[in-house]
Amino acid sequence: MPVPRLAWLDALRGIGAMAVVAEHLLPWFLPALRPYWFNLGVYGILVFFLVSGYIIPTSLERHGDVRAFWISRFFRLYPLYVAVIVLVLALAWWVPVREAVPRDGSAVAAHATMLLDVVSVGGVADTMWTLSYEMVFYLLVTALFVTRGHDRSGLLSMLFAAAAVVVGLVASGAVLVGGWTAYVSCAGFVAGLACVVRGRFRTAAACALGLMGLAAVLLSSRVPWLGAAVLAVMFAGTAIHRWERGTGSLWPVAVTTALVGIAPLWAIESGWWWVRADVWLTTIALAGATFAGGMALRRRRLPRVLVWFGLISYSLYLVHHPVLKYFVEITGDLRRADLPYQLGMAALALTVVVAVSALTYRYVERPAQALGRRLSHRSGHGLQGGGEARVAGQDAGDDRVLGHEEGQVPDRVRDHVGQGDAVR
Repeated sequence: MPVPRLAWLDALRGIGAMAVVAEHLLPWFLPALRPYWFNLGVYGILVFFLVSGYIIPTSLERHGDVRAFWISRFFRLYPLYVAVIVLVLALAWWVPVREAVPRDGSAVAAHATMLLDVVSVGGVADTMWTLSYEMVFYLLVTALFVTRGHDRSGLLSMLFAAAAVVVGLVASGAVLVGGWTAYVSCAGFVAGLACVVRGRFRTAAACALGLMGLAAVLLSSRVPWLGAAVLAVMFAGTAIHRWERGTGSLWPVAVTTALVGIAPLWAIESGWWWVRADVWLTTIALAGATFAGGMALRRRRLPRVLVWFGLISYSLYLVHHPVLKYFVEITGDLRRADLPYQLGMAALALTVVVAVSALTYRYVERPAQALGRRLSHRSGHGLQGGGEARVAGQDAGDDRVLGHEEGQVPDRVRDHVGQGDAVR
């Protein structure tokens, strides 16, 4: 039986997903086993964003239809996202929504667009912040596609990496602050995407959205240098794909890696344990080695459990942190419990997380994805003109890997762990 073409990407996402779960589980259940010579959470984000950068732009190019692309994105991301928001809010009487979430309309506006972190708004689930950078990446890729600039991924990865270094040296945080950024970005997002999907003023709308996303990352995000570095990593993933296909060079990836490696070392907004030179560089090296290993094994049969974890990884990403919080609320603080009890509770919590994630994948993600595929198939074959020529297509079902690689990395574990454990 042939090896599934995208199984290695699923396996990488499975590894990344479990690294993220471990990043949250260990401090609460087995703090003595948490590694500090590298950061599990940052390792996860780098692996997932490399996967995202590798597959997302080429999927759009294969389909050649931005309307179908965005319909697919919506049904892959929003149904589970909304379900988790509803769950967290419904149980807020028991476990209150974290303080980073504003108690006003700006929280609604920011959650509606997923542009949470780039407008400095906390998500109701801690891990939602990374979706902000996925969404900005989608906006940028769409703008590049409709203007026929999508083949410059190597250059873009270096530019964003250089921006991360420069912004880190000059910026101490967001320049644009206040709830108004969430309202303005929501209005622009809704109006712009309506034009992109409907095909009216598509090129202008896509470019405006791309510029809005870029401005938000650099001017209103919580940690601007980190946002630029994330985008650099994603475009580096695209550059790797183009090199693999013989349409690009690999040296921009090396330059990007070096720049991302030094980005936080002299940044004004820094000081966290995970950006110490030894930890940061080790984490980058491990993430790169993991991705390279996945590529090397892409034609071999991989452990089915890793592939399966990859399939449910979006559910793992959104579900695991709230479930762990509820679990700890029931069991109480386990950090000083006897080791056998900690091990037993950790195993039980992990079982619950995986079971709930499997259920949400089966009953929320899969039906929504199937509906999205049906609607995207009906969307036609793309509009001609205005720089939006259709590329030779491929069945939308072939990008089943998409939508799961979204930025699984923890935000904070403030509820039960000290400030030094914050991912940022």
